[in-house]
Amino acid sequence: MDGGAPYNPRTVEEVFRDFKGRRAGLIKALTTDVEEFYQQCDPEKENLCLYGFPSEQWEVNLPAEEVPPELPEPALGINFARDGMQEKDWLSLVAVHSDVWLLSVAFYFGARFGFDKTDRKRLFNMINDLPTIFEVVTGTAKKQRSSEPQIKSTKAVQSKDEDEEGLDEEDEEEHGETLCGACGENYASDEFWICCDICEKWFHGKCVKITPARAEHIKQYKCPSCSNKRIRP
Repeated sequence: MDGGAPYNPRTVEEVFRDFKGRRAGLIKALTTDVEEFYQQCDPEKENLCLYGFPSEQWEVNLPAEEVPPELPEPALGINFARDGMQEKDWLSLVAVHSDVWLLSVAFYFGARFGFDKTDRKRLFNMINDLPTIFEVVTGTAKKQRSSEPQIKSTKAVQSKDEDEEGLDEEDEEEHGETLCGACGENYASDEFWICCDICEKWFHGKCVKITPARAEHIKQYKCPSCSNKRIRP
């Protein structure tokens, strides 16, 4: 498990950056890379854990052998429940445990480097401003359809011209709480977005590798997660 060069974040901002990187990797495993993640969690294998790295990458691997480990460990044996429950329920369960692990890692750094009450509160507030992995995976972080961005025939949201800058600000204020189903970040009027016709989640075009030009030729858009879905026993 390398996940990029190891480092020890020592300030609130560095710990939060570490948190966001690990969170992005875990969200990727449970959304856009869900098919690969599913395959790696074979119940026939040993106890497996899902790790997120500051580099926004993820990995399914065995837990650390040393006791105690350098960092808190994720939930052990997530693969054993894979075939014993509905896929969406299993992914939701892994998401909850991933949220717990992210918090434990962040506050481990806080304890290790002597964060005081003010630092811990500031770190938690920064973390709490982001939707949880569970909210992103289950779609509960998404606003109701009635308050989502206006859409074109391809259900894509495109940036407006400079002479509509005032409208951009109003649009961003109105829809600022709409969240990307891949990375969990907010809607912004200067970014290209597209909505899945199946699960009705919104995605940054860059997160699902869809450009505005390509979106114009898509009659029905399926996000990576919906495209990979199949009937499983």
